[in-house]
Parts: sequence; C-alpha cells; structure tokens
Amino acid sequence: MTSTQYSLAELMICAAAKAFVNDGEVLATGIGVIPRLAASLCMSTSNPDLMMTDSEAYLLSEPNPIGPRDDDFVQQNETWMGFSRIFDNVWSQKRHAMIGPTQIDKYGQSNISALGADYDKPKVQMLGVRGLPGNSISHANSFFVPSHNKRVFVEGECDVVCSIGYNPARLPKGYQLDDIDIRLVITDICVMDWQGPNHQLRLVSLHPGVSVEEVIEKTGFAIHIDNDTPTTAAPTHEQLAIIAKFDPHNLRAKQLKDNPPGVRETAKTEGDK
Repeated sequence: MTSTQYSLAELMICAAAKAFVNDGEVLATGIGVIPRLAASLCMSTSNPDLMMTDSEAYLLSEPNPIGPRDDDFVQQNETWMGFSRIFDNVWSQKRHAMIGPTQIDKYGQSNISALGADYDKPKVQMLGVRGLPGNSISHANSFFVPSHNKRVFVEGECDVVCSIGYNPARLPKGYQLDDIDIRLVITDICVMDWQGPNHQLRLVSLHPGVSVEEVIEKTGFAIHIDNDTPTTAAPTHEQLAIIAKFDPHNLRAKQLKDNPPGVRETAKTEGDK
C-alpha cells in the first residue's frame, strides 16, 4: 500500500532504488546518503542478490545503517572484499555506481573535476577526475542530482569531461555507443534515462506536482518526451519502514533544502486564504 505522507528525499530514494532492480549479483555503490539508502532498499526488497560493502573490507548480507551505531551493533559480514577484489569487480563489469556529478551534458558525459573554460585556472576546483574515467568505461553508472537546473544539465559539453558518454567524437578506441551503460538519472523533479532516440536523454516520470514544462525549462538541452509521462510512484509503507531502519537518525531529512514533502504543495488560491 502506498503512503500519502512522505518526503521528497524518500520519494527519490524509492525511485533511485529501481536503478538496481535488474542488476542481479552486482556490487552497488551509492555515493551519498540518498543513493546509498536507495541501494540498501533495493537489496532488502527487489534484488537480494545485490552486493554491498561496509565501505572498508567486507561484503554484507544486510546493508549497514548509516550514521552512529550502538556499541553492541554487529554488522552482517558475508565475506572479505578488500580493494583488490573491488577492482576485480569494476573491471569485470560487476559494479553499478550512483554518483552525483556537478555537470551533465546532452551526451551523458559528466564532470566532477573543475568548472570554467580554462582548465589551468578554473573558476571552481572540485574533486578532480579521480577514478570516474575508468569506472565509466568499465561498469554501469547512474546519476543523482539533488537540484535540477541548467548549471547541472549544461548546454554544450561539460567544462571537463570526466566520464564516457554517448558522444561519437570521444569514444575510446574499440568502443561503440552500445558499449556505454548509463542507467537512470534521479533528480528532485523527475526521473530520466538515456533511452530516447540515438541515446537522447528521456523523461521517464515526473514527481508529484511537477510539469513537463518545468523539466524542459530547467534542462540546458533538448530531451525526449513521450506523449504520456507517468507520475513517479509513491513509496509504500513497507519501503518507508525499511528506509527508516537503515537511516535511524533521519539523515535523509538533511539532504534537500528545507526537507520538502514528496507531493509538492501548490499555491493557495485567493478563496482558500
């Protein structure tokens, strides 16, 4: 049974969990609170074969809760998984990461490195490319965007291209467009994927109270829109209970500004005042 009382963060967690549903026995890496809870939710419901680590050295048979834990907490270790085994998974396409890029362009290329046209003197220096180039060519990736706007979904290419996308001009030697695996894009207003014509970004669902026009206005490039776009499914009571179990300190409430409700509040009419 679906709930009528839920936050936007909880809606996004449930929507993001769908990214991992059909993965089978794949290592899920959710970077950030909402992506991590999404992977935990999926492992606990629709894909029990999903693999998750304790972020140190073990694979778990049950995801760890986030935040401080009681002194008597015992994590459910299943087997050892040090860094060497992580890399084995990465290179064998047995990993699916959900990351939060600062920029995404029309090709699905992303930027986590720096902002500004001059790479030697960037306006903003961020993480650097880190392992994203190799990760993006070696396994599936999804994107989490807490604030959908044109600064993230940019016109033209990303300032620094850190990951592979559906750009024929930048394909590594031996790669074809069909070798690239970018899954879902979860934002605070909608769900999207790259299944439009010629791998165009496609609108999959709208969060409650959001219009197609708003998505178009906040995206810096053209996206594919089907005739009938459904509303993102509301969380069930079971899903909300599982989320609360793995986030007992309600850290999810601090991930989006002002912790908005999942169903957008509409402005009151003059007669309602």
